[in-house]
Amino acid sequence: MAISEAGTSAARSGACGEARSGASVARRRGGRPRADALRNRERIVSAAREMLVEFGPDVPLDEIARRAVVGNATLYRHFPDRKDLVHEVVVSVLSRTAEIAESAVMEIAEERGDAFGALRRFVHEAADERIGALCPMLAEGFDAQHADLLAGRERLEVAVEDLMGRARKAGRLRADVAVGDLMVALSQLTRPLPGSGCVDFDQFVHRHLQLFLDGLEAPARSALPGCAATLEDLRRPQ
Repeated sequence: MAISEAGTSAARSGACGEARSGASVARRRGGRPRADALRNRERIVSAAREMLVEFGPDVPLDEIARRAVVGNATLYRHFPDRKDLVHEVVVSVLSRTAEIAESAVMEIAEERGDAFGALRRFVHEAADERIGALCPMLAEGFDAQHADLLAGRERLEVAVEDLMGRARKAGRLRADVAVGDLMVALSQLTRPLPGSGCVDFDQFVHRHLQLFLDGLEAPARSALPGCAATLEDLRRPQ
């Protein structure tokens, strides 16, 4: 995955110029981004999510462009530097995962399924969004307090709290667990092991998530050590 620094710099420089020019045209026309530009952006973000999971936060941007089947200039036109792209990936994962949780809550509210079954489906679908890849992305220099990220995180937390509360009220979720317990397990179990190369990793993710979910269901088979983990507990400096 060697990168030509000269070529990358030239692509970035040209793309930034095109971005400024394109933005000016858009402002003059007062229009929205073209459909093909939006599709390219979505393809880049999707490819970046996959490759950041597979290869970590330092994966070459040129390789992401190749996976997305777009030119380097197109990638840099949308995302002038790595931090912009990583930010967009994290926001996208948070948003898509929150939508899954909200859909599960709606399913319970409309009595289209049982509360724990909806929670179970949320966990497996959230795993497919690669939410466990968020932690390695939050590297040095990443603005974890950006307004977009705080809003996305709050939306997800509210939806998951609601989902777990409904399962608990229905007597299907053990009382000694909280949203932090769920999110830690989801994050850890969806993160590939070092050196695993992600070969057929999904089969193990869903298998182990199912084991975890069986442990969440009431009645509890044993007492858990410690206290239920809230998201505030996870953020508190140790």
